Amino acid sequence: MNLREIERIVGMVQGHIFRNSNAYSAGMLKSHFRGSGLQFREHQVYVPGDDVRFIDWKLSARSPNIYIKTFEEERNVEIVIFIDLSHTLLYGCDGISKLEAIIEIVALLYVLAGETHDLVRVVVWAKKTINLPPKKGQEGLTLFISVLEKLGLLDENGKVILTQKGKLNTHTEDNKIAQVKSVLARRKEVIYLGDLSLIKNYSVWEKLLDKKNMHCFRIFSPVDKNMHFPFLFKTKNPENGKGVVTELKGQDRDPLFVKQRFKEIGVHERYLEKFVKELV
Repeated sequence: MNLREIERIVGMVQGHIFRNSNAYSAGMLKSHFRGSGLQFREHQVYVPGDDVRFIDWKLSARSPNIYIKTFEEERNVEIVIFIDLSHTLLYGCDGISKLEAIIEIVALLYVLAGETHDLVRVVVWAKKTINLPPKKGQEGLTLFISVLEKLGLLDENGKVILTQKGKLNTHTEDNKIAQVKSVLARRKEVIYLGDLSLIKNYSVWEKLLDKKNMHCFRIFSPVDKNMHFPFLFKTKNPENGKGVVTELKGQDRDPLFVKQRFKEIGVHERYLEKFVKELV
């Protein structure tokens, strides 16, 4: 895929984003990460010429002086997104795979970061860790799309390639947790995107979810939620190429869902808008 093709696909993804979200949702997302754009620094004694809008009347009423609040601009936010690849991300509903929904959510964050001058860093857990440098706007989205193409996840038209051979993700859960912890320790805004099919150590993830800057999303399809009868899929084993029948059952009884620790987004919903609403 050449640069012109990547730019065409980026434009297509951006167009889809704006058709499936709205200005209200975008504004809420920006305010979640940036707040008012100012943060309180200290009180100072009022002198003529200071902006009277910043007078702290409560403090001034308790003291012989009049005080004003002073502020400093908030530093730009860095949002780190972890994408937990798995073969189960390749199915979905009504022609939309879970992986496609994840790609569009990441694209939405890149587009919004271009408006707020924040930065987005994407980490893809694949056969190895793909760690993209912090970017924003179309530059970041173009890099993201090109990396997905190199990984063999997108075709020349920007469509998800649903037939994947071999393991997509060779990371141990301990390795993933260590990577997330290292970013949380630096007080970045962290977003996990996946379907949780590879998560087993619930107790450790629960502790991570206690952090205010940790946001975990399970992307699901109606198949994942079905509890009454299993769906049977005839597929090929990605390791040896042999035909197998896979039984898929709902996962609502998993401990993290009972406690509503992860937020859920269905590919059959307006998932971009729901992502924003769940995040804020």
